[in-house]
Amino acid sequence: MQPDKSTEVNLKIKGMTCASCVARIEKALRKLEGVQSIAVNLATETARAQLASASLLPQIIAAIEKAGYEVETSELEMSIEGMTCASCVSRIEKALMKGGASEAKVNLASEHARVHYNPAQVTSLQLLQAVEKAGYKAKIIREEDPAEDKSEALKRERQRIVIGALLAAPLVIPMLLDLVHIEAMLPGWIQLLLTLPIQFWLGARFYRAAWKAVKAGSGNMDLLVSLGTSAAFGLSVYHLVRYGSHAGHGGQGHLYFESAAVIIVLVLFGKYLESRAKQQTSTAIRALQALRPEVARIRQPQGDVEISIHAVKLEDLVVIKPGEKVPVDGRIIEGISQLDESLITGESLPLTKGPGENVTGGSINTDGNLLVMATALGSESTLARIIRLVETAQTEKAPIQRIVDKVSAIFVPTVLLLALATALGWYLYAGQWEQALIHGVAVLVIACPCALGLATPTSIMVGTGIAAKIGILIKDAATLEIAHSVTTVAFDKTGTLTEGRPQIAGIFALKGDTQRLLALTASVQAGSEHPLAKAVIDKAKQEGLILATAQDVRAIAGKGLEGRVGDVTLWIGTSLLMQEQGVDISPLTEKAQAFEKEGHTVSFVAEKGQTEPLGILAFSDSIKSTAAATLLALHQLGIKTVMITGDNAGSAQRIGKALGMTEIRSQVLPQQKSQIIEELKKKGEIVAMVGDGINDAPALAAADVGIAMSTGTDVAMHTAGITLMRGNPLLIPDALDISRQTYRKIKQNLFWAFIYNIIGIPLAAWGLLNPVIAGAAMAFSSVSVVTNALLLRRWQPRGRS
Repeated sequence: MQPDKSTEVNLKIKGMTCASCVARIEKALRKLEGVQSIAVNLATETARAQLASASLLPQIIAAIEKAGYEVETSELEMSIEGMTCASCVSRIEKALMKGGASEAKVNLASEHARVHYNPAQVTSLQLLQAVEKAGYKAKIIREEDPAEDKSEALKRERQRIVIGALLAAPLVIPMLLDLVHIEAMLPGWIQLLLTLPIQFWLGARFYRAAWKAVKAGSGNMDLLVSLGTSAAFGLSVYHLVRYGSHAGHGGQGHLYFESAAVIIVLVLFGKYLESRAKQQTSTAIRALQALRPEVARIRQPQGDVEISIHAVKLEDLVVIKPGEKVPVDGRIIEGISQLDESLITGESLPLTKGPGENVTGGSINTDGNLLVMATALGSESTLARIIRLVETAQTEKAPIQRIVDKVSAIFVPTVLLLALATALGWYLYAGQWEQALIHGVAVLVIACPCALGLATPTSIMVGTGIAAKIGILIKDAATLEIAHSVTTVAFDKTGTLTEGRPQIAGIFALKGDTQRLLALTASVQAGSEHPLAKAVIDKAKQEGLILATAQDVRAIAGKGLEGRVGDVTLWIGTSLLMQEQGVDISPLTEKAQAFEKEGHTVSFVAEKGQTEPLGILAFSDSIKSTAAATLLALHQLGIKTVMITGDNAGSAQRIGKALGMTEIRSQVLPQQKSQIIEELKKKGEIVAMVGDGINDAPALAAADVGIAMSTGTDVAMHTAGITLMRGNPLLIPDALDISRQTYRKIKQNLFWAFIYNIIGIPLAAWGLLNPVIAGAAMAFSSVSVVTNALLLRRWQPRGRS
C-alpha cells in the first residue's frame, strides 16, 4: 500500500465567479505550510494542490471555506493490480463506493480507477485500503509519475509460460499420438509430477485471486479456472490412487492431468497476449507522457542554471536551445525559431514563432535559441491538461457499457449454476460421475467474462488515443458514443469557417471625415480583444493616428459596444443597435448593402444624441482553405450543415453558398444560438455545434455534442465535449468519423463476446467440447476482442494536412 506522503489533490470548488475569487483562494492556500504548489482554474471550478502530506487536506478545506467558498469533491486516479475480468471491475467499484467514494469508475483495459470523493468525509488512504480489502493492490497515480513500463513484468510472464509449455508438452504429445493409434502415454505418477508445478506454481495466481473473490462474496474468471482445473486434477489423482499403474489404461480411471495443465498454460498465454495488446492501446498516453522534460534551464543573474521541472516558478525566464523540448508553457521574450508541435496538436509542419507568441510545453525547438517566460506550470500546462483529458476519456464508461455491467454482475454465479446443472444432468443421464464432472469442468472453463469486460474499454482507449494523436481531444466516453449518431453540424462562422483575422475592407464617413471616424472608433475599442476591434486598431496604427483614452466602455452582447471619448459618446455595432438607440441608418443603407453583397461584415458608428450615423466600417475575413472540403466530407457522411452567425445576411449568404451550407441563419444574437440548437433537436436532429468564442458557450452546452477550436477561448473548450487542437475544420468530420468507427468496434466486440458465450457454454454442457479445447477458446476470446479494437489504428484522418 502506498504511504501517506506528498500527494496531489484535485478539489471541486463551488462559488467562484471571477478572477478575484481565484486570487483569493490561491492567496489563502499559499499561507499554509506544506502547500508546495497551487493552481486554481475558474473555467473548470477546480483547485489542484501539491501537498507535503495528505494529512494537510482538512486544513486546505478549512482555508477554502474560510475564504467563503465550498469544497464539493476531490478526485484521484489509481492504478490497480490483480483485475482479470468484468466482475473484478464491478467488485472494486462497489468497494470504493462502500468505502466513501461519491463516484468510482474502473477500467479493465487500462487497469486504472478514477474516483471522486468528499475529502471532508474520507481520505485517499482509506480509499486505497478499501480496494486492498477487496483483494487487489492499488496505488495513487500522480501527474509527475513516469509512464508505467510493464515490459519487465511481461518478460517474466513469458518465461513462466515457456516453462509451463515445456512441462505440459510430454502430457499433450501422447494424447496427439493416440489419434494415430500410437500408444505413448506416460506412467500416471510421472504425469502427476509434471502437472504439480503447473497446477500449484503457475496456477497459484488463480487460487489467490479466487480466494480473495470468495472472501469478498463474489466470483471472477479466476474462480472458474481454479474450480475447473482443480476438478480435473483432483479426479486424476483419485483415479491414480484407486487404480494405481492401471489408471488411464484399458478404459479404467482416465487421467485428465493434461487437461488441467494445458488449460492453465493456455489461459496464462492468453492473458500474456492480452496484456501485450492492452499495452498497445495506451500508446497515445505514453507518447504524451514521454514529452515531459525532466529539467529546465533558468536564466538567473549569475548565469543559466538547470533545475528540476517541478522547481520552475511562474514568470521564470527559461532558456531553450535548438533540439531541446520546451519544458513549460510560456511566452517568447527573445529569439525566433521553428517549433514542432506535431505530438501535441497533430500539426505535421513546424511553426515559426517569435517574441510575443506563445509556446507549448512538450513541443520541440528545432533551430533557434529562445528565451521564454513561464506562464503555466505542472497540472495547468497544456500538455498536462491534454493527458488528463485523454486519461479521463479512457477511464470513463460509455453508456452502452451498462449492459455489460448488468451481465457481468450475475455472470459468474450463473456459470457456476450451469456447471453444477450440467454435472448433475450428465450423472442422471449416463450414470458416470467422472464423465459428468468433466463436462461440468468444460462449462466452467469455456465461460469467459474477460471478453465482455474488455469489449468496450479497449475500443474507447484506441479510439480516443488515435484521435488525440491527430489533435482531437474527446472529453469522455459518452461524447464519443453520441458523436457517432450526429445528423446535423451547426457552425459559428468567425474563427471556425473563416480565419478569424478580419481586416478593414472599407471605411465610409457620412460627412467625409474618415480619419476622425477611424480614430474615434479605434479609441473606443482600444482595450477590446474582439477580432473586429483588433482590425480597427491595426488600421489606425497603419494610418499613424493618435488614439485618445476612452471612458465608460461597455459591451452590448451580440450588438456592439458603447464608449466615451472626451465629450463624445459613441455607439459601434449592428443595425439593430442603431435602431434601438433611435439612429436613422437609411442614409447609409445603399452603401451598407453594397459592402454586404461583396461578403463584408458591416459595423455602424453613431454619436449619442444624433439621429444620423457618423459612418460605417466594412470588414473582410477570408474563408479557411479547408472549409469547403470539410463541408463536402460532412455531406458525404450524410450529415446536414447549418451556419449560425451574428453577421449580416449578405456576408453569411455569400460564405454559406460558397461552401455549400445546407442552411444559413444570420443576425443571430448569442442567446439565440442555443435556442436554434434546441429547435433543431426538437425536429429529431442529433446536433453537434462548432464554435470558438465565449458567446458560443451556451450553444456548445445545448448541443448533443459541443466541438470547440483550441484557437478560441478556455470557456468554449471547457463547455465542449470535443476540442480540436488546431484550427483546421477538417478535424470536424474526422472527429465524427473516428466516433463512428469506434462505436462500430464496440458493437462488434460486444457481439463476439456475447455470441462466444451463447454458443460455447451450451456446446460444453452438451458434452461436445473437450476441456482443453474449451480452455484454448477461453484464452483466445479476450485476445480476439483486444486485437479487433487495435484494428482501429489503421484508420486514416482527412485533416492530417
